[in-house]
Amino acid sequence: MIILDGKKIAQTIKNELKEKIKKAGLVPGLAVVLVGDNPASKIYIKHKQKACEEVGIKYFSYELPADTTKYELLELIEKLNNNKKIHGVLVQLPLSEQINEQKIIASIDPKKDVDGFHPLNVGKLMLGLSGFRSATPAGIIELIKRYNLDLVGQHAVIVGRSNIVGKPLAQMLLQEHATVTMCHSKTKNLPEITAQADILVAAIGKAHFIKKNMVKKGAVVIDVGINRLDNGKLTGDVDFDGVKNIVEAITPVPGGVGPMTIAALLMNTVKAAKLK
Repeated sequence: MIILDGKKIAQTIKNELKEKIKKAGLVPGLAVVLVGDNPASKIYIKHKQKACEEVGIKYFSYELPADTTKYELLELIEKLNNNKKIHGVLVQLPLSEQINEQKIIASIDPKKDVDGFHPLNVGKLMLGLSGFRSATPAGIIELIKRYNLDLVGQHAVIVGRSNIVGKPLAQMLLQEHATVTMCHSKTKNLPEITAQADILVAAIGKAHFIKKNMVKKGAVVIDVGINRLDNGKLTGDVDFDGVKNIVEAITPVPGGVGPMTIAALLMNTVKAAKLK
């Protein structure tokens, strides 16, 4: 059984990016906008800031009060779009209830959309064209490839159909010539379907939802879930201890997909700077 060490691979990628930035003489800039004081979001952006500083990306932080209006946020994004020192613009989700997330995402310059959420970049992904790819699924693909695990012809089953992970990951896996099945809350006979997966991706946000009987022997299991238990411990969507002895490879939580998401974001930011 192989532990897919996202923390280790992410560090390798950061070292590569640091060298690439130095050789190219670049000063990439990433602007991160946070609305409100969501504790989880604050932790996420702190990790992003630390990673940026580590590789040589200039980090611009914009923390706005929870009662910020849609118009105030749109005005800030327009300024960031026009700022030549900033190559990537990221608005930390979720946003306050009074703000329409899709309108905000669509207002970001597609050439600075390092989160890969803009409709233009989503469309490019669907068509197999070059663009920015959503960081979490891009990080998953990178992790699988760095461990030289085969994707061609493999049956990949994704549990979860979010715009952030499930849907874009399905397209990326298709482009790697995998056969993809998407499952969700309305899927019938879910254990039967997941048990057929050569590559099983859990992205539903329910602790230990994927049990041993739902996993094929020798499968590669990617756990995207981050759930906090009553004792404060972080755990994934997969019953790690229950399945670890039957799988070929599995991501831990924490230390699996999370660090790869940040690594993919850094890769997108450096790409944006090079394109400019």
